[in-house]
Amino acid sequence: MSVEVHLEHVVKAFDTTIAVNDVSVEIQKGELFFLLGPSGCGKSTFLRIIAGFYEPDAGQLMFGDRVMNRVPPHKRNAGMVFQNYALWPHMTVYKNVEYGLSLRKIDKEIRQRKVAEVLEIVHMPEYADRPVNTLSGGQQQRIALARALVIEPDVLLLDEPLSNLDAQLRLEMRNEIKQIHSQANITAVYVTHDQTEALTMADRMAVMKDGVIVQVGAPREVYRLPANLFVASFIGETNFITGQIQLRSNGCAEIETPIGTLHSSTVYHDFVNGNDVVCSIRPESLNISDAIPSDVPNRFSAKVLDVTYLGRIEEYQLLIGDNLAVVKAIFFNPGTQGRKVGDTLDFWIKSEDVIPLPLEEEYNHQE
Repeated sequence: MSVEVHLEHVVKAFDTTIAVNDVSVEIQKGELFFLLGPSGCGKSTFLRIIAGFYEPDAGQLMFGDRVMNRVPPHKRNAGMVFQNYALWPHMTVYKNVEYGLSLRKIDKEIRQRKVAEVLEIVHMPEYADRPVNTLSGGQQQRIALARALVIEPDVLLLDEPLSNLDAQLRLEMRNEIKQIHSQANITAVYVTHDQTEALTMADRMAVMKDGVIVQVGAPREVYRLPANLFVASFIGETNFITGQIQLRSNGCAEIETPIGTLHSSTVYHDFVNGNDVVCSIRPESLNISDAIPSDVPNRFSAKVLDVTYLGRIEEYQLLIGDNLAVVKAIFFNPGTQGRKVGDTLDFWIKSEDVIPLPLEEEYNHQE
């Protein structure tokens, strides 16, 4: 039976390094919640606090209405899937999956039924009698998931579970984990540094930097409405163009920049006229066209500096003006005749895709 997980002003330090710094977040019951950030940001420490491997130095961890700060790991009913799977190589698939139930002294008939059920969930029933060390990486990952699920945990914890798999298998396992999570209806916390995993799988996600959560939200919200420059640059690709607010009104702004005036209709910070800002513009927001109406805002011409053909898309490095700005653009379904280095092209940007952000980073808690 899944539970809500609450962290309230949790702090964890190692000597003089604060790994988790006054973190408060609520993970909803049955949610697939992602914790995302660069190496060393504190996300693995966060996960280990939930698992019980670390005790908070301050603050409170709760499963539902139960305080868990000093509850040992084996009494938390949390299942964990590790990066290296942590399977017993000398055991069969069945024995690996059964292990947690045996420790809990569950009746043999119940153990057999539960193991059979969970092997069906991960599509591995025919592998029950095989030695686990004869399985492929993807198969071992499924068994690690089965072992974590069979105890019917309140919370499922996943620590970069796909990082050891090749690219194609990672794609397959993303879908598998989403389906398994949906079928199990369990609260899950998933740690990764892979933005694509988070964007494609998460119900909600938290972005961490330097031990602090800087933004929490649904993937679309975090991608489209980043809290600051760090989130905009870490989640996906973006172009940054500096500027100054010239006219702000009702969530819109005119921003003077080195490439000309940019019009934004997505202003959600408390800017006033004269504020220095950085505009985040995603590469896919540059709409390349040979026929742009003259009254369209954010219309520019640029010189093609570099072309990268990737099949379904073509990427361009563009120079706007004379040494003023180099930006990246993505052109979908480029066809057989793409643009060449040295070509001049026209593009425009929707005002909703120009996102002005504060020039100075402020890493405040945001939910």
